[in-house]
Amino acid sequence: MINSIGSPTHTSVSHADRNYASDIDHQPVRFVHTISEAGRLLPSASQWNSMELDFHLAPQSNTTHDSLPSRYSKSFDYELVITDKKYFKRFVYVSIFIVFVVLAIVLLVQFLPHKHKHHGKSKNITLALNQALMFFDAQKCNILVGRNHTNGYNDVTCWQRPEDMNYMRPVSACNETASDLAGEIMAALSAASIVFKEDTGYSIKLIQSAEKLFEVATKNDTGHHQGTYTAVEDCGGEARMYYDSSGYQDELIWGATWLFFATGNTSYLGYATSSFSAAEGEETASEQGVFYWNNKLTANAVLLTRLRYFHDLGYPYEVGLGSSSNKIDLLICSYLSHEIYSRTPGGLILLRPDHGEPLQFAATASFLGKLYSDYLELLRRSGVNYILGDNPMKMSYMVGFGNKYPDHVHHRAASIPLDDQHYSCPEGDRWLYSTDPNPNILFGAMVAGPDKFDNFLDDRDKPWFTEPTIASNAGLVAALIALHDPPCKSSDSNDTNRGIDLTGIFKNLQLVPPALLPIVSLLRRIGGSLLVLW
Repeated sequence: MINSIGSPTHTSVSHADRNYASDIDHQPVRFVHTISEAGRLLPSASQWNSMELDFHLAPQSNTTHDSLPSRYSKSFDYELVITDKKYFKRFVYVSIFIVFVVLAIVLLVQFLPHKHKHHGKSKNITLALNQALMFFDAQKCNILVGRNHTNGYNDVTCWQRPEDMNYMRPVSACNETASDLAGEIMAALSAASIVFKEDTGYSIKLIQSAEKLFEVATKNDTGHHQGTYTAVEDCGGEARMYYDSSGYQDELIWGATWLFFATGNTSYLGYATSSFSAAEGEETASEQGVFYWNNKLTANAVLLTRLRYFHDLGYPYEVGLGSSSNKIDLLICSYLSHEIYSRTPGGLILLRPDHGEPLQFAATASFLGKLYSDYLELLRRSGVNYILGDNPMKMSYMVGFGNKYPDHVHHRAASIPLDDQHYSCPEGDRWLYSTDPNPNILFGAMVAGPDKFDNFLDDRDKPWFTEPTIASNAGLVAALIALHDPPCKSSDSNDTNRGIDLTGIFKNLQLVPPALLPIVSLLRRIGGSLLVLW
C-alpha cells in the first residue's frame, strides 16, 4: 500500500491471523507474508518454498521527520514473489548467466582490435574537399581592367563586386630586403618542383628560380639588409594593418628546407638547421604552436622531424633536427592538454584565444596532427569535424556543406547579385548591411568561426564571425586532404601508411660530399640550361 505522502504503510498481523497460519502450517503455501518494520522476513509456514523479496528501488528522502517532504519525492514498493525454491534457483542461475554474457560482450567490444574509422563515414570528406577547392575559384577576378580612378576607395572601404571595381589597385614592388616574402616564394617554387617533377623542364625552371632567390635573400655582406616586407613602405605598407609580418627567420628556413627536399643539396639543410634556434627566438609568445601565414616554424619543425625519423643524417645536422622533434613532441602534447590551450564548450581548441578566427588555427593543427599521425584520433574532435558540423551550433562552418551553413558570408562577390547592373561603392553598402542571405553561394569558403563560447552570429557586417580568407581555406584544404581516405592501392609497401608516401619526399636526397656540392650545383644548372634551349 502507498499512503498519501508516498511512504509505504505496514500491515499488522493479528492473533487470529497467527492462529490461522498455524492451522495451515502443513498445507501448500500460495500466499506471502509482509515485511516487518525492521526489514526482516516474518515467519512463514514454508521458509524454503515461499518468500517475499521487497525491492525499494525509488530514491529515499533524506529529510528529517520534522520537515515536510518534497512535493517531487515519490516512493514505491516493488515486490517480487517466489513461490517455489526450484524456480527461484533457476531464476538466479539465468540472471547470473545473462549478466556474464552481457559483461563478456562489453569486454569483447572494448578490447578487440578496431579498424581506424575515417570521417568519410560520418562526414563526406571528398565532397568537403571539392567544395573547399572551389572557394579559390571564387577569389579570381573577371577580365582585368590595367584602372584609372583615384576616388579614395580601396578594397577595405568599398563593398563592390570584382567586376565593377574601377579604383586604383597598384602593384607593390619589393626588393631583397623583404626576406620573409622571399622565403615564402622559395618554398612555393621548391614544393611545386616536386609536384611537377614529371614535367622535367618546368620543374628545373622552378628550382633554378628558387635557388637564385635564396642567394639574394641570404646574402651576408655590408650592402645587404634582411627584414620583413611590411617594414618597407613601397612593398608592404598597405598590408601592414592586416598582414603585418613579425619576423623573417622562419620564412627563410622554410624556403631552405623545401629547397633541400627539392634538390637534395645539404647546404640548404645546413642553413635551415643552423638557423632554427634563431627563428625560435624570433617567434612571439602568442604564436607558439600556431601554423599560419605569419608563422612557419611549427610546420618546419614537422618537416625536419620527419627527416630525422626516416633519414637521420647525423652530424652536423643533429642539433637542429633534435630541436625540431623536441618542439613537435611538446607541441602535440600541448594540443591535447586542456591546461595549456583552452577549448570552447563544444571542444574547439583555441590556439590564439585573443585574436579571433579560431577555425583556421584549428584546421592547420589538425593538418599537422595528421602528419604526426600517432595523435590523429585525439585531434579530430578539435579540428575538421568541428568545422563540418560537429559543434554546439549544429552547423557547418564551410559554406555549402551540410544542411545548415552561414548564408551571410562577409564576401563582396557573394553578397551582390549578378543582375547586369553596375553598383558603385556607396550603392554596395546596401548589400553589405542587408539582412538578406547572400544571393550567390560561396561554395567551400570557411568562415572565421565562433567565439570562445561556441557562439556564432551569421551577420555579414561582423567579419570576425563570417569572413573567409585564402589563408584559412589553405589550412582547411590541407587538413581535408590529410584526413581523406587513401587510394585503394599504394606504391609504398607499408600498408599502414594510410596513403602517405613515406619516401617520395626524400627521392632527391643524394648524400654528396660537401666538397663536391659546388660542382653538382654547376652541372645541374648547365643541364637545365641545355634542356631549356633544346
